[in-house]
Amino acid sequence: MALMPIRALRVASALAALALSFFASAATQATAPQGTPEPKHFLWEVSSMTNKVWLFGTIHAGKKEWFPLASEIEEAFSASPVLAVEADVTNVAAIAKTAENMSYPPGETLAKHVPPADYARFLTLSEKLGMPEERLKNLKPFTAVSLLIFAEWQKQGFQPQFGIDSYLLMKAKAQRKKVVELEGVEVQAQLVDSLTEQEHRTVFAGTLTALESGLTGEQIDGMVKAWQSGDAFLMLEVARRYNEKIPGAAALENKFIWSRHEEMMKKVEGFLNKEKDQHFVAVGSLHLTGKRGLVELLRAKGYLVRQH
Repeated sequence: MALMPIRALRVASALAALALSFFASAATQATAPQGTPEPKHFLWEVSSMTNKVWLFGTIHAGKKEWFPLASEIEEAFSASPVLAVEADVTNVAAIAKTAENMSYPPGETLAKHVPPADYARFLTLSEKLGMPEERLKNLKPFTAVSLLIFAEWQKQGFQPQFGIDSYLLMKAKAQRKKVVELEGVEVQAQLVDSLTEQEHRTVFAGTLTALESGLTGEQIDGMVKAWQSGDAFLMLEVARRYNEKIPGAAALENKFIWSRHEEMMKKVEGFLNKEKDQHFVAVGSLHLTGKRGLVELLRAKGYLVRQH
């Protein structure tokens, strides 16, 4: 994995990014309804009386051969004049402004903010993944372990440059589509900055345990299978297993996933009821799962929801 400074910032700024799926998982087990046809894609059509939006779940690292996406997804995207994303992770200028949220000021280092034993584990893993200490030593714990997770994804053949959200953003801009943000890079960076010292240490230690035990590899395999089959129940179950095995994961759940949905819902409902243009809304896949996910929240409000 290339460790240019802007890459580190980009990874940590995209909170709906894949790393958060490991930290923020559902507290209850999901069971697929019996007799339900096997879904095809992580794609839902949501209709109001006056408009409709497409909700599409993304993962933030992928493979070149995944593109173009399935024809039904590409057609829904092409038919939508507006792309809505959590944050524009291709906006280098906006990401650069968040640098102080991701790293410590001069004189402060990662080693000073985590237990010595955990830092030693971190160095062992970072060396194994080809990431020199010099490029990581000033990062905050959340940022540092997020990079380890992405390095593990790359080790298994999935590249950040082939993330689904990046693909959609680049395509939208090439086609001169309007791009809007549900949150924005600055809001997401502020969420990272709101982590307490204890929360940073909890994320740090838990992620190291997951990487050492092979749980991260299992997560990657499960999440990719769930995304490729459009299986929201499996996606939620994969996340639940992580939450069950890693201490402290459930405590971070609301901050990273569910607490963000109230504001996201306001934006999506605005698209449905106040806008004329059809929106293609792309968010991290976990945001669309379970009773507290955007799909079921919209269904509960009376919108017509159908998976494709």
